[in-house]
Amino acid sequence: MDALQSQAMSKAEAALRARRRRAIHAALARMDEGEYGYCCDCGEEIAPRRLEIDPAAATCVSCASAR
Repeated sequence: MDALQSQAMSKAEAALRARRRRAIHAALARMDEGEYGYCCDCGEEIAPRRLEIDPAAATCVSCASAR
């Protein structure tokens, strides 16, 4: 049972790393396009504090809460 649990945890960690990697690449692409710091849903500016906490944030707090 421990081996199965360990394998499941490893898969979950790998999936989390892959999602984070995609989010970072998307943020870098938004920087290249001049769109970094603006919400991908509503177009409003993302609060600087939110970007300090998560530089890869793609949405403002309002849009993130609506999801």
